[in-house]
Amino acid sequence: MANRLLMGAAAGVTAAVPMTAYWEYMHPRLPGEPPRPLPPREIVEALAVKAGISRQLSERDVQNLTLGAHFGYAALTGALYGLLIPRRGLAGVGAGILFGFGVWASSYLGWLPAAGVRQPVTYDPRARTGLMIGGHLVWGAVLGILMAGTGLRARTSIPDPVRA
Repeated sequence: MANRLLMGAAAGVTAAVPMTAYWEYMHPRLPGEPPRPLPPREIVEALAVKAGISRQLSERDVQNLTLGAHFGYAALTGALYGLLIPRRGLAGVGAGILFGFGVWASSYLGWLPAAGVRQPVTYDPRARTGLMIGGHLVWGAVLGILMAGTGLRARTSIPDPVRA
């Protein structure tokens, strides 16, 4: 179980790299996108305001906190994937894509607006919402590929004599 947790966390962080590259490449190309930062930074800024420390943070502090929060959340959700999803091969990739969409939905439609740190996605232009969903699908696909390649499976009650 610990191996699946750690591998999932590492895969989640690794998968956040192409996700972030996708966002950075596509963001300036969105039609009708007003000049504003991507959601990871918006979330960090909102949390800093809620904590009463926003005026004490430098631009560099906000950048570092944004990267840390983004990759930390990728590690946390990747670890959860590692514990919950015992898929391999193409099924693992599909499970990863679905999991990535689930992370987007539970975050952007769930806890972020409920916690008051981000407005509901209905306030975002469709292209921006599509960008966020697309990034999470990229993240999930890479997560699924990485975890499928680990050879880790959920434990069963019958030992596999080939692997024993």
